[in-house]
Amino acid sequence: MAAQTVTPHDVETTPPPPRLFTRMAAEAFGTFVLVLGIVGTATFNVANGGQIMTVALAGGIALIAAIAAVGHLSGGHFNPAVTFGLTLAGRSRWVDLAPYWLAQLVGGAAAGALMLLIIPDGYGALVGSASSGEVLAATANGYGDHSPMNTLTQGGATFDLATAAIVEVLIAAIFVGVILGVTNERAKITYPAVVIGLTLTALHIVSWLVTNTGFNPARSLASVVSPDAWGEGSVGSQLWLFVVAPLVGAALAALFARAFAPLPAAPTAADGWGEQPGTAPATAEAATVAAVASATAAAVVAEETEDSAASAEEAEDSAEAETETQADEDDKPTTT
Repeated sequence: MAAQTVTPHDVETTPPPPRLFTRMAAEAFGTFVLVLGIVGTATFNVANGGQIMTVALAGGIALIAAIAAVGHLSGGHFNPAVTFGLTLAGRSRWVDLAPYWLAQLVGGAAAGALMLLIIPDGYGALVGSASSGEVLAATANGYGDHSPMNTLTQGGATFDLATAAIVEVLIAAIFVGVILGVTNERAKITYPAVVIGLTLTALHIVSWLVTNTGFNPARSLASVVSPDAWGEGSVGSQLWLFVVAPLVGAALAALFARAFAPLPAAPTAADGWGEQPGTAPATAEAATVAAVASATAAAVVAEETEDSAASAEEAEDSAEAETETQADEDDKPTTT
């Protein structure tokens, strides 16, 4: 009987994790899709009566789609605050922080540049803006005179810097906290991307009147890529708040997660071009593969042992039958 061997096809193996460039490309693409969903819808939202539901749903659905498309490559952050929070919580490596931030800001800026390019020339006059740059700047995050509340009430009510800072820190903390919760290895969430997308939708509905909902520096950057957003007293001068506040909120969520739901820190890498970051260390994946391989090999050995025993028993029975036959032939009388 030919000996059986375990081939690589017999064992379910984990594909090698993406390299850093692949993960950066995934983050840039996912951020582009997310920001385009939010800023793109807000730019032409006058056709929907300026309602927040369309923007909120577009952002939430775009986030779900981006996570489903490339989240398995990079972890699906698409937000510098999320990357910062996951890093502080031990879910991502510090060596990947700056590259992820760069990719996300590039993706957000690209979405803003695309919107600036496709806004029709006559659209600005229809919505009371002098140029396409001002149309895009109207989607920016802001407080005081640039708060949506101030615009809707024609200066009758507004939100100042302190209120805007509190709201931005709070919604960023909630968002990053939800991500840390639903992706925790103890969680039993079947579709975490849906939960994360719906959370983004809800936070937009709650906070848009205050600051036009930021909690993502890449999204905030996209609305101020035009020089029209950077004049004296323009909304571009407020961008700093929508960079600092989300990072503070993410840090608070990460510290809370470390205190109440600690996980081992992600493994470190020498050059940052190695394995994909995430909640499951590569050693655990390797151990799983090794366990599957051992179980498969044991099953093959057991099968071979059973086959050998069966073959030996058949040979023994055949020998006994031949012996009995020979004995019967010896007992027969001879004839002449």
